[in-house]
Amino acid sequence: MTRERKAQVATLAVLFAALALVAVKRGGWQASAASLSNLVSVRAPAGVNPQDTVYRMMDAARDGDVRTYLGCYTGQMESTLRQIAAEKGEAALASYIRNFNAAVKGVAIQDPQSTAEREVRLRVEFVYRDRNEAQIYYLEQGGGSWKIARQENAEGVKTLVPYGTLVE
Repeated sequence: MTRERKAQVATLAVLFAALALVAVKRGGWQASAASLSNLVSVRAPAGVNPQDTVYRMMDAARDGDVRTYLGCYTGQMESTLRQIAAEKGEAALASYIRNFNAAVKGVAIQDPQSTAEREVRLRVEFVYRDRNEAQIYYLEQGGGSWKIARQENAEGVKTLVPYGTLVE
């Protein structure tokens, strides 16, 4: 390759990089850990932090993945869910958790609050088309991962603007 040709290729590469940079900046995209993680469709490992456990449980429910779903729980809750799976069958539990989760449009999780040495409390707000519900989850850390140990009954949350309402 001649020196002139190399200069042309280098100029084109710099020009292309500059155009790509302008396009990215105009689109409002910023390179961050969150946006880069969205480019890769890999789920977080189970129980890295309490929020990841809840998100993993929600993903498993949406997919009807009973084994992953059960793996997000511990203690009495895990025992109860495993008993239901044994009595009704994994297919019935998969269908139930998939249908139950289908109406959820979004979820907001507050930062964990420590309640004991290896236990945290999470307030999780589920967004539905016609309402919001908040539920308190208690997660325990054991063996290097967080698992849902118990939860309180869901309570309705007053919504000023229902999900999907057009804003003018």
